[in-house]
Amino acid sequence: MSDGTEVCAMLGAVETRSVSPVFVGRAGELTALTEALSRATAGEPQALLIGGEAGVGKTRLIEEFLDTACDQGAVVALGGCVELGADGLPFAPFAAALRALRRRLPDELTAAADGHEGELARLLPELGDPGSHEPSDEDSTARLFELTVRLLERLAADRTIVLVLEDLHWADASTRHLLTYLLRTLRRGRIVVVASYRADDIHRRHPLRPLLAELDRLRTIRRIELSRFTRAEVHRQLTGILAAEPDPGLVEEVFERSDGNAFFVEELVVSHEAGCAAGQLSDSLRDLLLVRVETLPEAAQRVSRIVAEGGSTVEYGLLAAVARLSEDELIEALRAAVGANILLAVPDGDGYRFRHSLVREAVSDDLLPGERSRLNRRYAEALEADPGLVRAHERTTRLATYWYHAHAPEKALPAVLQASVETRKRHAYTEQLSLLERAMELWDKVPAETRGSLRPIDYADAYPACGCDPDTTSLRYLDLLAEAAVAARLSGERERAAKICRTALRLLDSDENDPLRAAWFWTEMARLQSNLGRGDGWPEIARAQELVKGLPPSAVHATVLVGAAGWGMLRNPGPEALAAAERAVEYARFVKAEPIELNARITLGTIMVSAGDTEGGLAAMHEARERTIALGQFHEAARAHVNLSSSMEALGRSREAVEIAVSGIELARSRGLVDSAGWIRANLSESLLSLGEWDRSKEEAERLLRSGASSTKPGGTALLQLAHLATARGEPARATAHLTEARTRYGTRDPIPQYTLPMAQAEIAVAAAEGRLADVRRQLAATAETGFPPGTHRYGWPLVLTAVTAEADSRGLPAADEGRAEALAVVRRCVRALATPAPVWEAHSRQVSEELARAEGRQTAARWAEVVAAYEPLERPHQLARARHRLADALLVEGGRREEAAALLREAQAAAVRLGARPLREDVELLAARARLSLTPEKQAPSPADPGDDSFGLTPREQDVLRLVATGRTNRQIAEELFISPKTASVHVSNILAKLGVAGRGEAAALAHRLHLLDTSL
Repeated sequence: MSDGTEVCAMLGAVETRSVSPVFVGRAGELTALTEALSRATAGEPQALLIGGEAGVGKTRLIEEFLDTACDQGAVVALGGCVELGADGLPFAPFAAALRALRRRLPDELTAAADGHEGELARLLPELGDPGSHEPSDEDSTARLFELTVRLLERLAADRTIVLVLEDLHWADASTRHLLTYLLRTLRRGRIVVVASYRADDIHRRHPLRPLLAELDRLRTIRRIELSRFTRAEVHRQLTGILAAEPDPGLVEEVFERSDGNAFFVEELVVSHEAGCAAGQLSDSLRDLLLVRVETLPEAAQRVSRIVAEGGSTVEYGLLAAVARLSEDELIEALRAAVGANILLAVPDGDGYRFRHSLVREAVSDDLLPGERSRLNRRYAEALEADPGLVRAHERTTRLATYWYHAHAPEKALPAVLQASVETRKRHAYTEQLSLLERAMELWDKVPAETRGSLRPIDYADAYPACGCDPDTTSLRYLDLLAEAAVAARLSGERERAAKICRTALRLLDSDENDPLRAAWFWTEMARLQSNLGRGDGWPEIARAQELVKGLPPSAVHATVLVGAAGWGMLRNPGPEALAAAERAVEYARFVKAEPIELNARITLGTIMVSAGDTEGGLAAMHEARERTIALGQFHEAARAHVNLSSSMEALGRSREAVEIAVSGIELARSRGLVDSAGWIRANLSESLLSLGEWDRSKEEAERLLRSGASSTKPGGTALLQLAHLATARGEPARATAHLTEARTRYGTRDPIPQYTLPMAQAEIAVAAAEGRLADVRRQLAATAETGFPPGTHRYGWPLVLTAVTAEADSRGLPAADEGRAEALAVVRRCVRALATPAPVWEAHSRQVSEELARAEGRQTAARWAEVVAAYEPLERPHQLARARHRLADALLVEGGRREEAAALLREAQAAAVRLGARPLREDVELLAARARLSLTPEKQAPSPADPGDDSFGLTPREQDVLRLVATGRTNRQIAEELFISPKTASVHVSNILAKLGVAGRGEAAALAHRLHLLDTSL
């Protein structure tokens, strides 16, 4: 038999009919594409989505654009989605596009992939061996995505690349996720990404629908929707097809029947030219599409039906094996189908596909049920007889698909299981889950003796090996459920994973006596309960602990202990959590499960730091980090960076925390660990905020929110930092919006102190800024009731400081007097529960004590000087500036030392200006104005006795009104007391709010007391 490539090349030149040689309409859309090409050539990556109903002309527009791109020297890489998405073939369009790039740029692609061939081979097998199964995690897919984006950026550094992905409506989940990641993270390179989809296929529950909505929110992506042709455009199309001016009656008939759909115009013209009367065509789309196929010779119709059932593209050799025609007969049939423009020879391979997918669907739907099963069986038998008929990386998945649709369970189940293993090796967990669910569907349809011949396909994470010879031990349904549970979790289908685990646990309760496997499933459930926001996972962990009690040490036992220790580390880092972590290390070491041991050592080190063994805990984490990097356990290495940077921040060593976080982000990004990078970046933002690098902190938080991290809690922490920053910069409304979103991301059913305490502090800060003292007290009391677990001093001290500062600022407000003693008692109770294991928390402790004194009217300059001295060696510019402001205030109240107070205020103002801390800057400037102190050293300050405006533009009458506002008077009460009308009182209040720059009466009263606007003691 002849080589298929030669046959395709020969048939590729066959003359076809019905396609207009004239490109009709779409001028605006083509201009948008060519403009994007120009911008990309200038170094600005571009992304465009082209949507439209089937047959409207998306492919023709793209072809016209690609001709222009090629003329300008761009490298074109085309990939189409395969209509087997749910059955496998993950990343099909990307693999095809990369294969095209490899043909065009072999040396350049090899250089760009250098060092990562094994990982990228999961996407493009031609690059090398992807290796055997490796332990997988939530970041393994992201790692592949990151490497793919970097590969494209390197290739597009010196040349313009046009990446086209067609038929996204058929895209598998892995392709959709990779496309989303590409469009979110592509930042450099001369590259244009064009993706097309059928808009009429995107029903309400179509998986592409949420992706399109998400991409619409990205300002970097342009969406083009193609409309149907107008009557004039149909006229031009007909003129091009017929190479003559069409009859007006024909134009009218075709326009009315096609409704402006370009493909239907072509089909109707073919019917007209073939002599078919209008009445001979059914009004249904299916009949219209089949008309031309039915005019083919019988052999060509038969070959078309075979191609329709073989997939989006069918290789010539495979087609020949299934068709069972002589070579001459097959070529003649193909010639007729290609000449009629039904089939096309693929331009870069040895196969055939339908020119339009609508025709393929119509032909496939027209097959009888038995005919479809018979064709799929033939495909499967041909592929089993000669596996080389298709590409190696497609072979297993296509074989599984053919046997499944052939309704041959005994043959389908082993093929589906093998396809699931290969799909997992490519980190395509969504497709792996689909295959495993298909295997579960087939399980009971397969005879017991056939199932008995199956062997365990893999071991999901720490799922226990059978303890028997795997060559003689049968695969069990329970093993299938374990694989499916992990695949569901790794693909983000946590709800499905929980359902699978519950099914497994019911089986274990009723039919199985296997405590080790039951413990494994309960550990999975603990993780899922927390991830789904349905609980903290402790009941599930406790159940798993009970099940492994008394059993010999195993990897499952170690995993259960690590889970318990991790739970305690986050929620109650006390002696029990420490003991659990130590046992986890011992068990993992005993069973030689080093990855689990390293994970346990990181947890142990973190708990040790919280317990006060600072150096021992840090040393344990540093050692674990170095070992994980040496072993290539990069997920664990990234976790070490997360916990180390967090521990450093807890110790007030923020500069070291930043250094660790930056190196951790670099490690995570280089390995595609997107979620890990998100956790580390959240820590980085927090430490930068502490160090006073607020703009950089904001940038890192916003970058995290734009990233593709799937975990919600790092995003919650990023929003929390933005809320703290907004409050410090005088934007309480913006802070409230950030807190609302952060609360959604954190959830409410798993209150972890590292989230709940900073949230409470931020809410107290916003309430204080808005003058809502009752809310400050209510939140503080609720937090005190919950308590401060060991190691949470890093969150407790800022919270208590914010609350007591609000009390001190409101001193003198009559409305604040009631309940003050109780509130200050709560503050003292909180202080007694908080440790001071580092200088920064000792400084906070001193500041809280002096704010307590200020709230009770007994502050002294000497004690404020001690607070300033405590902060000066630390990199805490905002806290230091606040302390200097308080010290200056105390000096002025005590009298004398005006120059010293002025110097302190100048330093505080400079810090506030640099930070953009508007409330602090206003406090400093208002205090300086009240005291007649210049904040510009070279200017002579006015004499303290000099008269002048010391009330920020408030008139004497407005000062009188402000005093009454501060006592809680209403406008009517103010009017009665000052003998003015309520309307005039309202105008005065509005003017006061505007001049003080506050939003409400409470804020105005609090500001007046805080800045001594209502007394003359300065």
